[in-house]
Amino acid sequence: MKTIVALFALIITASLCLAAGPVALDSVQAKALMARNSRVVLLDVRTPEEYRQAHLRGALLIPLGELAKRVQEIPRGRPLLIYCAVGARSVSAAGFLASRGHREIYDMSDGLVGWYKNGFPIERGR
Repeated sequence: MKTIVALFALIITASLCLAAGPVALDSVQAKALMARNSRVVLLDVRTPEEYRQAHLRGALLIPLGELAKRVQEIPRGRPLLIYCAVGARSVSAAGFLASRGHREIYDMSDGLVGWYKNGFPIERGR
Protein backbone atom coordinates (compact mmCIF):
# COMPACT_ATOMS: atom_id res chain seq x y z
CA MET A 1 0.00 0.00 0.00
CA LYS A 2 2.83 2.41 0.84
CA THR A 3 4.35 1.70 -2.57
CA ILE A 4 1.09 2.56 -4.31
CA VAL A 5 0.75 5.81 -2.36
CA ALA A 6 4.37 6.74 -3.11
CA LEU A 7 3.92 5.93 -6.80
CA PHE A 8 0.73 7.99 -6.93
CA ALA A 9 2.49 10.95 -5.26
CA LEU A 10 5.35 10.67 -7.77
CA ILE A 11 2.94 10.68 -10.71
CA ILE A 12 1.09 13.73 -9.37
CA THR A 13 4.36 15.60 -8.78
CA ALA A 14 5.64 14.78 -12.28
CA SER A 15 2.34 15.88 -13.81
CA LEU A 16 2.46 19.20 -12.00
CA CYS A 17 6.01 19.81 -13.22
CA LEU A 18 5.01 19.09 -16.81
CA ALA A 19 1.89 21.21 -16.50
CA ALA A 20 3.85 24.34 -15.63
CA GLY A 21 2.42 26.91 -17.99
CA PRO A 22 3.87 29.89 -19.77
CA VAL A 23 6.14 32.22 -17.81
CA ALA A 24 5.35 35.94 -17.81
CA LEU A 25 8.39 38.18 -18.35
CA ASP A 26 8.57 41.92 -18.72
CA SER A 27 10.58 43.34 -21.62
CA VAL A 28 13.75 43.76 -19.53
CA GLN A 29 13.64 40.08 -18.57
CA ALA A 30 12.78 39.11 -22.15
CA LYS A 31 15.82 40.97 -23.48
CA ALA A 32 18.01 39.17 -20.94
CA LEU A 33 16.53 35.82 -22.01
CA MET A 34 17.31 36.60 -25.64
CA ALA A 35 20.89 37.54 -24.73
CA ARG A 36 21.36 34.26 -22.83
CA ASN A 37 19.77 31.96 -25.39
CA SER A 38 20.15 32.45 -29.14
CA ARG A 39 17.70 29.59 -29.80
CA VAL A 40 14.69 31.59 -28.59
CA VAL A 41 11.97 31.87 -31.22
CA LEU A 42 10.31 35.30 -31.23
CA LEU A 43 6.61 35.07 -32.05
CA ASP A 44 4.69 38.26 -32.84
CA VAL A 45 0.93 37.67 -32.63
CA ARG A 46 -0.16 41.17 -33.73
CA THR A 47 -1.62 42.14 -37.10
CA PRO A 48 0.50 42.49 -40.26
CA GLU A 49 -0.02 46.27 -40.15
CA GLU A 50 1.23 46.47 -36.55
CA TYR A 51 4.20 44.30 -37.52
CA ARG A 52 5.12 46.62 -40.41
CA GLN A 53 5.06 49.60 -38.06
CA ALA A 54 7.49 48.01 -35.57
CA HIS A 55 8.66 44.55 -34.52
CA LEU A 56 11.54 42.70 -32.93
CA ARG A 57 14.32 41.67 -35.26
CA GLY A 58 13.84 38.13 -36.52
CA ALA A 59 10.31 37.76 -35.16
CA LEU A 60 7.94 35.29 -36.80
CA LEU A 61 4.59 36.95 -37.51
CA ILE A 62 1.52 34.80 -36.92
CA PRO A 63 -1.48 36.94 -35.98
CA LEU A 64 -3.49 35.55 -33.07
CA GLY A 65 -6.51 34.93 -35.31
CA GLU A 66 -4.40 32.68 -37.58
CA LEU A 67 -2.52 30.83 -34.85
CA ALA A 68 -4.69 27.68 -34.78
CA LYS A 69 -4.32 27.06 -38.52
CA ARG A 70 -0.61 27.99 -38.65
CA VAL A 71 0.60 26.35 -35.42
CA GLN A 72 2.74 23.88 -37.41
CA GLU A 73 4.97 26.79 -38.53
CA ILE A 74 6.24 27.26 -34.98
CA PRO A 75 9.42 25.28 -34.27
CA ARG A 76 9.18 22.67 -31.53
CA GLY A 77 11.86 21.99 -28.98
CA ARG A 78 12.97 25.61 -28.77
CA PRO A 79 12.00 28.29 -26.26
CA LEU A 80 9.22 30.61 -27.45
CA LEU A 81 9.02 34.29 -26.54
CA ILE A 82 5.58 35.55 -27.51
CA TYR A 83 4.66 39.21 -27.69
CA CYS A 84 1.95 41.57 -28.90
CA ALA A 85 1.39 45.27 -28.28
CA VAL A 86 0.66 45.27 -24.53
CA GLY A 87 0.39 41.62 -23.46
CA ALA A 88 -3.30 40.77 -23.93
CA ARG A 89 -3.02 38.74 -27.14
CA SER A 90 0.30 37.16 -26.23
CA VAL A 91 -1.07 35.63 -23.03
CA SER A 92 -3.87 34.00 -25.06
CA ALA A 93 -1.38 32.71 -27.61
CA ALA A 94 0.88 31.36 -24.87
CA GLY A 95 -1.98 29.43 -23.29
CA PHE A 96 -3.03 28.02 -26.65
CA LEU A 97 0.50 26.89 -27.53
CA ALA A 98 0.93 25.30 -24.10
CA SER A 99 -2.26 23.32 -24.74
CA ARG A 100 -0.73 22.14 -28.02
CA GLY A 101 2.31 20.71 -26.27
CA HIS A 102 4.85 23.50 -26.50
CA ARG A 103 6.84 23.43 -23.28
CA GLU A 104 9.18 26.40 -22.81
CA ILE A 105 6.95 29.42 -23.38
CA TYR A 106 7.57 32.99 -22.27
CA ASP A 107 4.96 35.74 -22.53
CA MET A 108 6.32 39.29 -22.75
CA SER A 109 3.70 40.81 -20.47
CA ASP A 110 4.36 44.47 -21.25
CA GLY A 111 4.48 43.83 -24.99
CA LEU A 112 6.22 45.84 -27.65
CA VAL A 113 5.05 49.02 -25.93
CA GLY A 114 7.13 48.11 -22.86
CA TRP A 115 10.06 47.09 -25.06
CA TYR A 116 9.98 50.46 -26.85
CA LYS A 117 9.58 52.43 -23.59
CA ASN A 118 12.77 50.80 -22.33
CA GLY A 119 14.62 52.10 -25.38
CA PHE A 120 15.31 48.65 -26.82
CA PRO A 121 15.81 48.30 -30.60
CA ILE A 122 12.92 47.67 -32.97
CA GLU A 123 12.71 47.18 -36.71
CA ARG A 124 10.28 48.74 -39.12
CA GLY A 125 8.84 47.42 -42.38
CA ARG A 126 8.57 43.82 -43.42
